[in-house]
Amino acid sequence: MLNKGDINPMHNCYWCVVSGSDIWLLDGRLPKGSSHELDLPLELATEVGVYEGIPVMWLNEADLNCDYVLTSLRDCLHFPEPLFLLMSKAIQYGHMNQSMRFCPQCGGRNHLNHNQLAMQCGDCRTLHYPRIFPCIIVAVRKDSQLLLAQHPRHRNGMYTVIAGFLEVGETLEQCVAREVKEETGIEVTNIRYVGSQPWAFPSSMMMGFLADYQSGTLKPDYSELSDARWFYPNDMPPVAPKGTIARELIETTCQLINDLEY
Repeated sequence: MLNKGDINPMHNCYWCVVSGSDIWLLDGRLPKGSSHELDLPLELATEVGVYEGIPVMWLNEADLNCDYVLTSLRDCLHFPEPLFLLMSKAIQYGHMNQSMRFCPQCGGRNHLNHNQLAMQCGDCRTLHYPRIFPCIIVAVRKDSQLLLAQHPRHRNGMYTVIAGFLEVGETLEQCVAREVKEETGIEVTNIRYVGSQPWAFPSSMMMGFLADYQSGTLKPDYSELSDARWFYPNDMPPVAPKGTIARELIETTCQLINDLEY
């Protein structure tokens, strides 16, 4: 990572201008160019990483004197994963900057510490790093079927796998079992870790698992879900989009079912 002093207004950079979970795109792409060309204030920008040898810079739209047409990060899942993760990183730093304005220890005003990429209290000098919310997400298999659920917020009839936030004093495996039980009424076994994905809505870490049905009758919790059903791989509803760990878990489980059948 370059020091800001090594970047001048004529250097090419990628620019993440963010607000909430939205980001500025130009012609469907992350803006690339010099701060001079794009009329962006280099002195307010912070480097969050490097993509293909080019610095990726973060700016909050609220700090700029122009209104930008922003796009939801959800609509950027088709971007190359390394670039998408840096865009997510910028959005999570933007969330930190906007939501941690005051020190929870003494109530003093926080300011961004550019070296630590954390908020620092101007009075007690305490550093406050970005809050990351750990979540589990799990695909459950029952013989040749996959458990999928629909949430009220899902559009176009989309179904996905079960997910939920980790509670204090709970292991990830306990969280998987609890969330499945609470939302669908069934017990699971053979819980195993698959992978993870940062999820900047606003600042979560999704930890993906597979599990097998053990017992119980499917009874969706309609305060959380609109529906939950077992599906065969050859008769699936619309599911989570490619680029999400939810889609990866669904495809992995479908492939496992197919392998077991043949």
